[in-house]
Amino acid sequence: MYLGKVVGNVVCSVQDESLTGRSLLLVQRLPNGPVVVAIDAVGAGIGETVYICRGKEASFPFLPTEVPTETSIVAIVDPSSK
Repeated sequence: MYLGKVVGNVVCSVQDESLTGRSLLLVQRLPNGPVVVAIDAVGAGIGETVYICRGKEASFPFLPTEVPTETSIVAIVDPSSK
């Protein structure tokens, strides 16, 4: 898992049926990492800091549905918590 910042969204005209209704977001790894496409499991929005999960575990938030993903947003970081 790592921290990232949501920098945009992705719109698809054709997608896998298991992705219907799910948001695809562009997330930049913090502090200055690459941008990846991630499936949103928590309702994140542009500008928010999030936790990213990669690999096989990235599909766990969507069980029992099998979702083809390599990267998922699994938490939103609360900026007011210290």
